[in-house]
Amino acid sequence: MTSPPSHPLPDFASWDHDRLARFTSFLIHNYRVMDAFWFISIEKDHGIDEACRLNEVVWGRVGNLAARDLKARFDIAANGLEGFVTALGLFPWTMLVGYQIEALPGEVVIRVPSCPPQAARLERGLGEYACRAMHQAEFEGFAREIDPRIQVRCDFAPLDDHPPDCFCQWRFSLNGM
Repeated sequence: MTSPPSHPLPDFASWDHDRLARFTSFLIHNYRVMDAFWFISIEKDHGIDEACRLNEVVWGRVGNLAARDLKARFDIAANGLEGFVTALGLFPWTMLVGYQIEALPGEVVIRVPSCPPQAARLERGLGEYACRAMHQAEFEGFAREIDPRIQVRCDFAPLDDHPPDCFCQWRFSLNGM
C-alpha cells in the first residue's frame, strides 16, 4: 500500500507582501464563512438551542487553542492584561469583527460595534441569537491560556438589550484587582 501524496504548504517566504496580504485576507474571510455555515447547518438540522450549545463547546476550545498557538508562534511572553491584549490583537476573530479594545487602568474593555454573524441574521430576518455563553467560553479559554488570573465579565450581549451601535461589551481584569 502506498501512502497518499503529501501536499506541502506553499513557499510563503517567496511571496511578495501584496500576495501574502491578499491570501491572509482570504483566510480570515474563509474562517468567517466556515463558522457561519457551520452554525446555520446545525441550527437548521438541530435547532437554535443545540447550535448555541455546540457553538459554546467549540469556541471554548478554539479560544484556548488559539491563545496557546499565538503565544508560541509570536513569542508572547507577557502575561496579565498586557499579554492578553497582545495575543488578542493577533486573533483572527478580532480582525473579522473589528473589536474595539480599550486598555484602562486595571482592566481591558472590548466593544463590538458591528457583529458580522448577528448583522447577517438580522439582514435575513432571523433575529439575533444568544451568544453570551459562547463568547464567555471563548474569552475565558483565551484569557486562561494567557494568564489564569484574568477574569471575564460581560456587560451585555445578545439577547440582552444593547445600544444600536454596540452588540456586546466585555471586561477583563486580573483576579484581586
